[in-house]
Amino acid sequence: MDRLGRNEFIGEVRVALKKLKEGENKRYNMGLERIAQNKETNNQLVEQGALVAEEERGRILVSLCYNIEKGCLQVGIIRCAHLAAMDSNGYSDPFVKIILQPDMGKKSKYKTSVKKKTLNPEFNEEFSYEVTLDQLAKKTLEISVWDYDLGMSNDFIGGVELGINATGQRLRHWFECLKNKGKKVEYWHTLTQQGAPSSDKPD
Repeated sequence: MDRLGRNEFIGEVRVALKKLKEGENKRYNMGLERIAQNKETNNQLVEQGALVAEEERGRILVSLCYNIEKGCLQVGIIRCAHLAAMDSNGYSDPFVKIILQPDMGKKSKYKTSVKKKTLNPEFNEEFSYEVTLDQLAKKTLEISVWDYDLGMSNDFIGGVELGINATGQRLRHWFECLKNKGKKVEYWHTLTQQGAPSSDKPD
């Protein structure tokens, strides 16, 4: 606490309490993260009408590249940072799902591998969609991050949509991919719970 001037933000931690049983005591040993530092900036943007107030669930680094020779969109799921903790051990077992909408059947859905006990997973996985550039301009790429639970429904951590109907940086990323054919364009995106599916059933 600063007696004079403003208090300095140290850090915060998020714990998913829904997995605790009634009356259960659980001790957590977790490191503080500096996520909330962005909230003041976000609030200023909200007041300016530039951002919808959303709880931040972490961030994801995505690369997009339209390969002219192969006639396909290449999507790279590189890594996530500061994901929300969904398990009682203070971590998550994250994996990422991507769907190109409107749905093209099985060819439109992909999943990364699951990374155990981490809030900062490294994926470095690439997926491709055979689609013409004209068709791609009308589509939306839905990216969602999940916490894997063995034998149970997986928990939704957060998601982001890229496409012509997106706004801000999400729209900019999409446009840069369409404009710079053959070039890999990487952007960090904030994950939110907007339009969250309630669960993901185990395969």
